[in-house]
Amino acid sequence: MAKGPKNAISPTREENYPEWYQQVITAADLAEDSDVRGCMVIKPWGFAIWENIQRRLDAMFKATGHENAYFPLFIPMSFLEKEAEHVEGFAKECAVVTHHKLVPNGEGGLMPDPKSKLEEPLIVRPTSETIIGATFARWVQSYRDLPILINQWANVVRWELRTRKFLRTTEFLWQEGHTVHATREQAEDETRLMLDVYAAFAEQHMAMPVIKGEKTAGERFPGAVATYSIEAMMQDRKALQAGTSHFLGQNFAKAQEIMFQNEEGERQHAWTTSWGVSTRLVGGLIMTHSDDDGLVLPPKLAPAHVVILPMFRNDEERDMVMDYVSNLKSQLEAQLYDREPIRVRVDSRDLRGGEKKWQWVKKGVPIRIEVGPRDIAQGGFKPARRDQSGPPPKDPISAEAFVGKAASILEEIQQGLFDRAVKRRDDATVEISDLKEFEKFFAEKSPAGLAYAYFTDGPEMESRCKALKITPRCVPLDDDAGPGKCLFSGAETDRRAVFARSY
Repeated sequence: MAKGPKNAISPTREENYPEWYQQVITAADLAEDSDVRGCMVIKPWGFAIWENIQRRLDAMFKATGHENAYFPLFIPMSFLEKEAEHVEGFAKECAVVTHHKLVPNGEGGLMPDPKSKLEEPLIVRPTSETIIGATFARWVQSYRDLPILINQWANVVRWELRTRKFLRTTEFLWQEGHTVHATREQAEDETRLMLDVYAAFAEQHMAMPVIKGEKTAGERFPGAVATYSIEAMMQDRKALQAGTSHFLGQNFAKAQEIMFQNEEGERQHAWTTSWGVSTRLVGGLIMTHSDDDGLVLPPKLAPAHVVILPMFRNDEERDMVMDYVSNLKSQLEAQLYDREPIRVRVDSRDLRGGEKKWQWVKKGVPIRIEVGPRDIAQGGFKPARRDQSGPPPKDPISAEAFVGKAASILEEIQQGLFDRAVKRRDDATVEISDLKEFEKFFAEKSPAGLAYAYFTDGPEMESRCKALKITPRCVPLDDDAGPGKCLFSGAETDRRAVFARSY
């Protein structure tokens, strides 16, 4: 009986997608469980990916006029209580600090000192609208102070019962933008601008196609007037909310008394927004591109574009090979890809060639080069691309030729990963106008995907979605399908949503 193809990751995506995801993280050395339940340790290779995400996004934020600042990790409970819908939305996820000192408990352990109880409990930041709003109330006095365009890179805590590395952890890293404006129109424009920034980043840097849309009432951020999101489809056909931008109206301004004197000398409440993405993007990156051999990275976010694996058997060969490799590395690093020097790593560890090669395959480096004395004698090597399976090309390429082509090869990989993800999503996207067809599409053992369907907010939609274990992901902004009938109630409507199973 013929054996099937051998993969580095077991189980495969088809066999057990959730477990495959966890194994890719382990094999690529991205993160591991911590000693704190629900939290993770992000290891250097995983953090390098996050740093590239952070660096690219930070430049995009600053290019649109935003500045970075930092606000307290702790939020007085009374601040959350000021905005009723907000506190209701986050109450079940809050970690609460009630004491500021520990004392011996008489049994060899420690306990909170009863005398150190705080006058007011402090919430460990689940999101910062309220504490930043209180700060903005001090900063804003006149229309001349506006707009305020602030971003914060920080960590947050949301007490999750079920966690999964990068996708949903008790503590995670993120950025949160918070802005204040003089008019509704300016705040709404800001909300849409940042949604566009997120979409551009996802598609141009992550090679992850997204749908931009507005959340339905039931999926809206607590306290917001409108929430917009970018939604991506993973390889298991589930949707991932990859970023959100919220138009907060005057709700938080009224709760936090963010007021200014307008040009006519009248006092009025400001208009605010907030928007954010998190380390969830790393999870999206993994699930969009990786395969049954491990991580596959789009070059723009890869910690290394090229890894060179020198091969030698003795000191004499080592000296010759390392001289060649050092020269090749310098030549590559002198080339630009996406306006930055090509990132090169050399792995000269004393490991067997096969073991070393597979470690880098599983880490997802876009281009891998093995160089030994025979390659040097033949005048070239055979680079292997991570986005392509099978053996490397038959014919070697000279170092000079490869250096000249490296940037274009990286761009070809970047675009190819995006095109592949677009096709996968489009192949799993349908338009449905019949409820029975809708239920069949989302049946328990069906592969499902993304379904466009007309809807109206109401109990009919909510109960049907709950029964099918799906959610309306968003109302696409570019959908021009015209009027139709709600799939669930039959009412006339001009709104279509994308429905899907989701993370």
